[in-house]
Amino acid sequence: MATLADGLSSKTPAPLAQKAWLTVGILFLAGILSVIDRSAINLLVDPLKADLGVTDEQIGLLQGLAFGLFYACMGIPMGMAADRFSRRNLIAFGITVWSLATIWSGFARSFGELFTARLLVGFGEAALSPAAISLIADLFVPARRGRPIAVFMTGQGLANGIAISVTGVILTAAAAGAFAGLPLIGGIAAWRLAFLLFGSAGLIVAATLLVLTREPVRQSIVTGPRRAPGAEEARYFWRNRAVLMPLYFGFAICFTVAYGASAWAPTMLMRVYGVNPGFLAAWLGPMAMAFSAIGPLIGGTLLDRSMRAGKPLARISILTVGPLFAIPSVLAVMAGEKHLAALLVASSAAVFSVIGTVMLATLQSVVPPQMRGSAVSLTLVLNTLLGAALGPVLVASLTQRVLGDDTQVGWAIVIVCLPCLVIASALYALARRRMRAALEHGGGECARLLAAESNARG
Repeated sequence: MATLADGLSSKTPAPLAQKAWLTVGILFLAGILSVIDRSAINLLVDPLKADLGVTDEQIGLLQGLAFGLFYACMGIPMGMAADRFSRRNLIAFGITVWSLATIWSGFARSFGELFTARLLVGFGEAALSPAAISLIADLFVPARRGRPIAVFMTGQGLANGIAISVTGVILTAAAAGAFAGLPLIGGIAAWRLAFLLFGSAGLIVAATLLVLTREPVRQSIVTGPRRAPGAEEARYFWRNRAVLMPLYFGFAICFTVAYGASAWAPTMLMRVYGVNPGFLAAWLGPMAMAFSAIGPLIGGTLLDRSMRAGKPLARISILTVGPLFAIPSVLAVMAGEKHLAALLVASSAAVFSVIGTVMLATLQSVVPPQMRGSAVSLTLVLNTLLGAALGPVLVASLTQRVLGDDTQVGWAIVIVCLPCLVIASALYALARRRMRAALEHGGGECARLLAAESNARG
């Protein structure tokens, strides 16, 4: 009997293809909300400081460690769960948890309450990417995975711009008294209202996923005696560490920049260039969305073309040069003009979207099918520990404790992020060199899987 993945070839029946893309569409919305719920706080720094009496460093902990602790700890278990249980149900469960936690954030009365709510946001979001990428890999044949993965990544990329625009609109409207006198929300602070609205939207998406989609048939996997959970994956990753370690650590260090810079860029624009939330909503948000839409499409197109051309190393070449294109964005403090600074900040969305799309698709090609969820979940762990948890607090601590001036946050971004981009590029170059050597000598499981998929293109 043909599997669902087999059916999605160049002669895919229309109803089957429509169901596959419907699933991708819902995952697209889930990806948007996952990033909004974790990143909306980036525009709420000063209102939170005024309302809860917290410091920049505590804000950095809320942006990073609070979200990242459970996100990292649950990454591997969620990945293994995605390899063993219904991915659709796992995703719906995760959306529900992080949405309820986001709603709770809107009711927080202290740093401790908000920290706990952010922990649960990270717990729920840890389920999304491993299950979603694994699910997409079973909905589409290898030569056609680039675009659906790009669509999913586009949602996550667009979300930061959407969060900036929508949150900016809420703050601006609240300052103008637009919510005064309204039932239920009239007396709620604007930052609390943002959390309540975003969390409620997530509950709707979770219900839609359960009602309109079904779990796809998994592609063929290796059968035989089942080892202890994680043992098979650990053995594979250790055997192929020469290639996988620079890939994973390059990704994680690159996303130290993605998380650290994006967490403080809106505040930098407000403190250094004197912009207000209305400016961020009108300029930074739309520009970030535009760049976020371009990035995954470029990444997905390059992936599909490299597959059809039979060039397995092309994707790692993209990863090698990608981080260098983000250098202008971390130098936005030097722009000298608010619109140019906002443009530079927004441009990073395209760069990191390309890197994320190419990296996740590459991982699906260099591990066996039964390890795809675990392969993605490991990126969540490392990206969270080095990126989400460390990036924002490094920038905040450098600003508060070393530079000693809130208005110097832009220079803190430069000092933290610029070296990280160079190191990430170097690690990807190392992975490419090792993969090329393995391909030339016919060795290495990752190289063989990548070459086999390339040879089976189309």
